Amino acid sequence: MSAPPCSTRSHHSLQSVVLSVHVARMNAEIHVLDYEPHLLAPSHYYRTRFRPGAHSARHVRRIVRAYVTAWGMAPLAEIAELGATELLANVVTHVPDGTCTVMLRRRADGVRLEVHDNDPTLPELRCPDGLPDGPPEHGHGLALLDALTDAWDAERTGPATKMVWFELVSRTAAGP
Repeated sequence: MSAPPCSTRSHHSLQSVVLSVHVARMNAEIHVLDYEPHLLAPSHYYRTRFRPGAHSARHVRRIVRAYVTAWGMAPLAEIAELGATELLANVVTHVPDGTCTVMLRRRADGVRLEVHDNDPTLPELRCPDGLPDGPPEHGHGLALLDALTDAWDAERTGPATKMVWFELVSRTAAGP
């Protein structure tokens, strides 16, 4: 005899539990300083504070993909992962203490990813119309964000802190 099909509610609860376990394992691998999972909250967000290391970008990409996919916006996952990687690379390269907070938010029409850090220097898009000058391995992050995201910006959040964010709009997103 086959089991009865899962209701949408029980499937969502199971998916939430699996996602929570998956994210908790990844948080342990990136030495998280602080963590707030809020998959089921009305605002739908994930927040973690940590010091990026050699493998952090890979783990954060997996977390971003897991949440964006669980929120029913899988087509946005690859670009969200790439954007997260670029913003974390900027933290590793430019932030003296290397500590940052990553906030991923579900919006009615897509997702927003924010990276907060302890460096007040706002990044600048060096070449809005072409490739950046300088070494080929540096300077492409904001140009990629500019080309691939629906919106992005950087703003000071205090005398010695800033936030860099981007938003992706899902053309098929259902409201939260």
